Amino acid sequence: MTADVEQVSREICDLLQAHNKANVTLTGQTDLTTDLEMDSVAAMNLVMEIEDKYEIDIPINLLSEVTCADHLATIVVQQLGKA
Repeated sequence: MTADVEQVSREICDLLQAHNKANVTLTGQTDLTTDLEMDSVAAMNLVMEIEDKYEIDIPINLLSEVTCADHLATIVVQQLGKA
């Protein structure tokens, strides 16, 4: 499966819609904590959804600096490249 960061970011934004209680406009730069008020449990659920969708594993140590969909998309594309 080939994917680019922009495409994956849009797909992650689609997944984020379920966490968008404030009904903010979702973009690749939407802050998961500040804008969506996601807690660690919701973030881990999102990661599991992403892993299932792309059939990849995302090492937990790569998630510590993630703040937005674009960051997640970059990690997904990197992990897809390793598959």
